[in-house]
Amino acid sequence: MTLPSVTAAVIQASPVLFDTNRTLDKLAALTSDAAGRGANLLVFPEAFVGGYPKGLDFGARLGLRLPEGREDFRRYFESAIDVPGPATEAIGAAARAASVHLVVGVIERDGGTLHCTALMFGPDGRLLAKHRKLMPTAMERLVWGFGDGSTLAVVETPLGRLGSVICWENYMPLLRMAMYAKGIQLYCAPTVDDRDTWLPTMQTIALEGRCFVISACQYLTRADCPEDYRAIQGDDPATVLIRGGSCIVGPLGNVLVKPNFGGELIQVAELDRGDIARGKYDFDVAGHYSRPDVFRLHVNEQVQSAVALSGGEFHV
Repeated sequence: MTLPSVTAAVIQASPVLFDTNRTLDKLAALTSDAAGRGANLLVFPEAFVGGYPKGLDFGARLGLRLPEGREDFRRYFESAIDVPGPATEAIGAAARAASVHLVVGVIERDGGTLHCTALMFGPDGRLLAKHRKLMPTAMERLVWGFGDGSTLAVVETPLGRLGSVICWENYMPLLRMAMYAKGIQLYCAPTVDDRDTWLPTMQTIALEGRCFVISACQYLTRADCPEDYRAIQGDDPATVLIRGGSCIVGPLGNVLVKPNFGGELIQVAELDRGDIARGKYDFDVAGHYSRPDVFRLHVNEQVQSAVALSGGEFHV
């Protein structure tokens, strides 16, 4: 059987922080550029649409919130997007125009709460699925809500089974096991983790899941932020806030795209899907290597809601 050709691209770039319309324009241009290089699967970084305001403290101290921090949150909230909504239509249009599968990190607005979310689009522009970050890390919990098991999506596409796990969720072994059990083959990892330890983490996951891992990280400098951006790193425009390090790894841990910390760029790799079966030959973590007689994982995929409305009618 001939498997469809997959050419993956990681988009290492920054949004236009607090300007969602310009960010969407940049996303469309980058999508067209990557497609022109032959890519049919594009992965953008975590929080590309809506932004990752690294260095802001949102005016929070233990037992104290400052008015300036509330204003920072208002601006961040207004940069977030509704899913679905006009922004997802624009992203879908970019995917459709380039005829690509596209995975992008966004800040999603749901009522009064923000979520760090990954969206997956098909080449027809349709929103295939979304995944909300289950566990925001450290101070992220101040500005983002928690996802639940209802968005642990792995979707069947012509390119393979596609899913997304965001940044430090990748350090949650039970979450990874749930994705492996769903048969993930194209494991997308949008992130802002630019540390040297990120690449070996992605290699471990590729080896563990015998899947392709495609991880895109932002590249953000102080110059990319507004003048009144009160980041702890200071005001020098040359200061690098997020240094990149995007990568693509094959199912046997081989690095197909090495991290580059030099600036914004698009990196492309051909994926041989036959490598997935070659890897499963001696290790299938959710199959013949799983030992379910010893270990079992229960995953709650129900939507978690604070209010359950009965929908009863009112009669006079």
